[in-house]
Amino acid sequence: MSTAAASVVGVVLAAGAGTRFGRPKALVESSDGTSWLVNAVRSLLGGGCAPVLVVLGAAADEAEALLRRSFSDADTVRVVRSDDWRSGMAASLRSALAAATGLMPEVDAAAIVTVDVPSLGSAEVRRLIAPEPDAVGRDTLRQAIFSGRPGHPVVIGRAHWDALDGGATGDIGARPYLVQNGVRMINCSDLGEGRDIDSRDDTHER
Repeated sequence: MSTAAASVVGVVLAAGAGTRFGRPKALVESSDGTSWLVNAVRSLLGGGCAPVLVVLGAAADEAEALLRRSFSDADTVRVVRSDDWRSGMAASLRSALAAATGLMPEVDAAAIVTVDVPSLGSAEVRRLIAPEPDAVGRDTLRQAIFSGRPGHPVVIGRAHWDALDGGATGDIGARPYLVQNGVRMINCSDLGEGRDIDSRDDTHER
């Protein structure tokens, strides 16, 4: 079991149409011009994950073009297109895990974030994949918690990928599986708010 951060692949779930928000969140920028998608990728890279898989669906061509302009190394930032993204976030998760399974055998876990957490930073990622309170490995299940509220990143060891591939459905994602299998909650309240943005009423993003 490796404790190195390099054994953790990063995953950004960014395939949704953003129906409640009014547009795909993969194309949204914060009021200061920061792309939500680019921020999510940079947070995972800066936190020690490599490579980063970005799952796209709605507006995939535009989002991929944005990534290619922002990141020159196609091996470090890899696009995964989810054919059935319309069925919910679980489809994006399954696409990500299927792609991650094809990576090098020494990849032990995936650190997963959603694109709609613009406050996400590298510090949260580093804390989730740190070798404390136990080493990250293929049995790991961790989730960030902010002021008592579960959030992202979520770290899922490779030993759980097959079960999630067959069990995650709709927009619920991995949460029921995490709870049933004793996910370890990692407090990140001191690092940020970890709030996901569902609609324009929640923010002033453009």
